[in-house]
Amino acid sequence: QERLVESGGGLVQPGGSLRLSCAASGYTLDNYAIGWFRQAPGKEREGVAWISSIDGTTYYADSVKGRFTISRDNAKKTAYLQMNSLKPEDTAVYYCYVSVAQAMGVIPPTSIGVMDYWGSGTQITVSP
Repeated sequence: QERLVESGGGLVQPGGSLRLSCAASGYTLDNYAIGWFRQAPGKEREGVAWISSIDGTTYYADSVKGRFTISRDNAKKTAYLQMNSLKPEDTAVYYCYVSVAQAMGVIPPTSIGVMDYWGSGTQITVSP
């Protein structure tokens, strides 16, 4: 059964760091673009980081650029989101997803509109 499972969330103080993991089971990640999005209570879903399948090109939302780093290890079937200099406004549930359409360039590389699989999310709370 195909699954994506996020882990690594938790409570962190402002300025702190966390690394999220996104592990796939039941399939390989090689042919998928991978993205992370977040959703805070009462707010719209927001894409934060993406990594292509072919050459590992990365993209970031302006709100996290310079602070977050997305990476992937296809051999381990795992993607990561390193989050540094966290701010209270980063508080949200973070989800990873994979997309063939994004990998193939059918949709823009920073779209969060077409997902093949996604996880159930992991909570990040940034608070003193």
